[in-house]
Amino acid sequence: MELFFKYLEYEKRYSPHTLTSYHTDLGQFAQYLQDTYQITDPAEADHTIIRSWILTLVHKNLEARSVNRKIACLRSYYKFLLGQQRISANPMLRIKAPKVSKKLPAFVPEEPFNHFLDSFTFEDTFEGQRDRLILEFLYGTGMRLAELIGIGHEDVDLHAKTVRVLGKGNKVRIIPLNDTLVAAIRQYLEHKKSLFGNNNSERLLVTNKERPLYPKFVYRVAKKYISLVTTSEHNSPHVLRHSFATHLLNNGADLNAIKDLLGHASLAATQVYTHNSIEKLKSIFEKAHPKA
Repeated sequence: MELFFKYLEYEKRYSPHTLTSYHTDLGQFAQYLQDTYQITDPAEADHTIIRSWILTLVHKNLEARSVNRKIACLRSYYKFLLGQQRISANPMLRIKAPKVSKKLPAFVPEEPFNHFLDSFTFEDTFEGQRDRLILEFLYGTGMRLAELIGIGHEDVDLHAKTVRVLGKGNKVRIIPLNDTLVAAIRQYLEHKKSLFGNNNSERLLVTNKERPLYPKFVYRVAKKYISLVTTSEHNSPHVLRHSFATHLLNNGADLNAIKDLLGHASLAATQVYTHNSIEKLKSIFEKAHPKA
């Protein structure tokens, strides 16, 4: 299993988030094999045993998306074992993934959220300006949580108004910064220098103890402020990424440009946002057209 994880990290270049998820998934599967079948080596499991684990997950009312991720983990693992000649046949070839109902990406309403960012008074402290910068970065660039945490001082070019981020598959992309975001960065840097001296930290965004931010920290900040704008349960950092794309599309941005800004590998991943725009058009049509 350790060889498998090294393969994913160094050869397949999987993101840290995916690696953590796969560690959890494969660990749970190995524990199930041991507890239920007294099997200590997952290579010994056949398709019926694997299917029994999947059924157990379904009976626990686990979401189809989560089940499919665990199946994807096992597909990668047994494909790896086959390549290493640890098994003679791939048991995952006989496993079917459950269907996932398509959900439209959740997003915050455009006018209320923009009004909030423009009018809310963040404390003129390191903490207050850092929180503001986290929100401005997520909504102003559409970057992923892991990309935000990974930004270094050298990645930000305030003169050119750009930020360089390392996305999935170690792909680097350059994202433009709006004037509000540039001003927020400058203000944050002043507070950071005042508190810690000459920015010794490699990362741009840090905690009160000058340590790199971590996912739960950013989740707490996003939830705290998004909850002031909407009563929706969807208040994670990723919702601001969805909002970035949806609001761009609603205001006439080209789909290919949004794809590049988000760092999507294919246009298919970006097209999901067109559904939100179509729903908005339907709403306008139903309110305005005499025959609607």
